Amino acid sequence: MPFARNGDIRLHYDVRGSGLPLLFIPGLGVSIADMAPFVTALAGRVRVIAVDNRGAGLSDKPDEPYSIAVMAADAIAVAEDSGLAPLDVLGYSLGGRIALQLAADRPHLVRRLVLLSTSARVPLHRRSLITSIAPHIPIGAKPRQPAYAFRRQRAASEGYDARSRLATIVAPTLVLAGPADRIATPSLAEELHEGIPNSRLEWYTGGHRTPMMSGRAAVAETIASFLGGGE
Repeated sequence: MPFARNGDIRLHYDVRGSGLPLLFIPGLGVSIADMAPFVTALAGRVRVIAVDNRGAGLSDKPDEPYSIAVMAADAIAVAEDSGLAPLDVLGYSLGGRIALQLAADRPHLVRRLVLLSTSARVPLHRRSLITSIAPHIPIGAKPRQPAYAFRRQRAASEGYDARSRLATIVAPTLVLAGPADRIATPSLAEELHEGIPNSRLEWYTGGHRTPMMSGRAAVAETIASFLGGGE
């Protein structure tokens, strides 16, 4: 069971599959275990290094302010500890903002970037939707994540705005979005695509959670095709 360290914080990660190495950064409130079906779909096509973000899974859960910059440094520590960097990077939802920060901070570590169901920012009028999905996230009484850690992750996500850094992303980038996504809306996906110079925008059928559920096989295939293809 591998762990990396960023200062005093231990970050759990798991390596599965074979082929091109892909660092997978999950979304708000979830762990590698929660993402197991999606990770399995990816691992049939590439070598997946899946991260438990701070505050989730088997990683440490300090009750102190989190930031996307600090969580990106956590992901960088995992990438380097795995011995597989440079590598491709996939971020889902909150993980997409972490992936953006990682790609901007350490461009030499990122060969290709996939931004799945995510955005460069969380507009104020979208934040109530995150509150509405919180009861469906594994926190609280059946504990995978303490409620305080969910709040810390959420505050980091809502306080982030990467629009000014999008033009600095040099990795070939796939923005993968759902037309029915009410959190990372189509207009926010288009904002990513328009802001990142070497990017392309593709659509999957469904909404925010489709890639983790019924659409995971098709989404995994699209991602693997992008990572294995040419410029």
